[in-house]
Amino acid sequence: MRVLIVEDDAKIGAFIQKGFKQEGFAVDLVDNGEDGMHLAINEPYDALIVDIMLPGMDGLTLIEEIRSRRIRTPVLILSAKRSVDDRVRGIQRGGDDYLVKPFAFSELLVRVQALIRRSTGVVEDSGMTVGDLSLDLLKREAIRDGKTIELRPREFMLLEYLMRNADRTVSKTMILEHVWDFHFDPQTNVVDVAVCRLRSKVDKDFPVKMIHTVRGFGYVLKTPPGNRLEHQL
Repeated sequence: MRVLIVEDDAKIGAFIQKGFKQEGFAVDLVDNGEDGMHLAINEPYDALIVDIMLPGMDGLTLIEEIRSRRIRTPVLILSAKRSVDDRVRGIQRGGDDYLVKPFAFSELLVRVQALIRRSTGVVEDSGMTVGDLSLDLLKREAIRDGKTIELRPREFMLLEYLMRNADRTVSKTMILEHVWDFHFDPQTNVVDVAVCRLRSKVDKDFPVKMIHTVRGFGYVLKTPPGNRLEHQL
């Protein structure tokens, strides 16, 4: 999953960025509203974290602008303003949630995860299962046919993205945009290498192969016949 943080306090921004990266997210961080709006409009994000008090364009104006362009990416407002009127105003102008500073990172994390699940139509779950492959989003653990699969953080993100799009072909560009940040060169072969490594762990020792290449387009994780995608409550 990929998030954009728009926060002008360098310490707070770095703290949030580090926390989400440790949780396996791809994270972009900017310190002003103009850059935040540019990225929110031109890059695909799963969630935005936006401070209200920003240099130049303020956070509420940023949110209004992206909503006027029919961008429905969920937005969590992060602000030192704590009155009920401030929270109501933030939601009315297009925010989806509001968290007051100072905050606990654990609360910020679960709120963002909940926004992403609701926006993608996924029920409030702790994991998902496709065939005999399951993913525990809390423990950050993958298991296939009872066997634990050791994954690096980026491999876990890639598998999660493929499983959330099970039976739908996703392009290399889509994978790059959701699993890596915008600094990566779109011409790089990092996606092919990562999928190859993931496939060696998920498919190599099993008779039924789940990760397939769609030549000229991208990849798809296929549900084995007789199985369906499940979300574990």
